[in-house]
Amino acid sequence: MTLTLEVDLASALNEQARRQGIAPEVLAVNALRERFLATAALQPRDEWERGLLEAARDCGVSLSNSALSSEGLYE
Repeated sequence: MTLTLEVDLASALNEQARRQGIAPEVLAVNALRERFLATAALQPRDEWERGLLEAARDCGVSLSNSALSSEGLYE
């Protein structure tokens, strides 16, 4: 399969790949794999799981245990 990218998308892809130190092709395949294959692995078994998966959002960060402590909440 061959994809033709518009100039703005190609520029953004090249810049992000440069920042990560990988080839643009690798970044594009990784993004496609994450987008299309990651969700395919999670198939809800019932209505409750379906609702849970629909409510889930990737926030891109996980807080440490100390950040969730009562002292950490006020820092």
